[in-house]
Amino acid sequence: MSELPGIVVTGASGRMGQMLIRTVLESDKARLVACIERPGHDWIGRDVGTAMGGAEVGVTVTDDALEAFARAQAVIDFTAPAATVEFAKLAAQARAVHVIGTTGLAPEDIEKIGKAARHAPIIRAGNMSLGVNLLVGLTRQVAAALDADFDIEIVEAHHRHKVDAPSGTALMLGAAAAEGRGVDLDSVSDRGRDGITGARARGHIGFSAVRGGDVVGEHEVIFYGAGERIALRHMATDRALFARGALKAALWGQDQAPGEYDMMDVLGL
Repeated sequence: MSELPGIVVTGASGRMGQMLIRTVLESDKARLVACIERPGHDWIGRDVGTAMGGAEVGVTVTDDALEAFARAQAVIDFTAPAATVEFAKLAAQARAVHVIGTTGLAPEDIEKIGKAARHAPIIRAGNMSLGVNLLVGLTRQVAAALDADFDIEIVEAHHRHKVDAPSGTALMLGAAAAEGRGVDLDSVSDRGRDGITGARARGHIGFSAVRGGDVVGEHEVIFYGAGERIALRHMATDRALFARGALKAALWGQDQAPGEYDMMDVLGL
């Protein structure tokens, strides 16, 4: 039997799920042991390779997550909040690393995930790319260097099918800016402006979301001052970079104790 870490991919039929599957299959550092879909999905019982329109790969899509997780060393999960919370419990039972790229998690979801992390490593990030995580670090540094006379706006754009806003990455950036300033993001966050809103509050962090076409992901943090502005920007053009980052996290997690981690930990930033 191969000694390479076994990986399970959830949400197999989704665009990100299929990208993750291809990334694991092409890797010489991991092996695909199972793919998960929701009960009743028409991929259940099919070889995931043929379901994706290619050749057989010897891995059958299943809806039995617990059995699949028991055969794996890591689970990579870009699904939906409710599913991710359940997968966190099952991955903890299997003592498998759980890499979470799911966005739109509510505070109560994050609390439940934190409880699961007592039993296995959980690596959760709104974005798995190196560039974005560098952007997070830069945002924190710039926010710490500038006072509240500089207004902060975070503008993000994604494809028309994205269901949550602001994006998980935008919220990561907002949290970094708030941390840099030593404030609580929830208390200074402006997430929508419509109608007569009044003047902007000093020190608030604004978010704007654009949805359209097939945009993979674009994020810009703008610091507006009197007579000047500073803009930090990242553009993703290939969804594969998120899959590569997620696999890197899954492999890194093999050597970690139970607990909560993020991509800054994985990348050593």
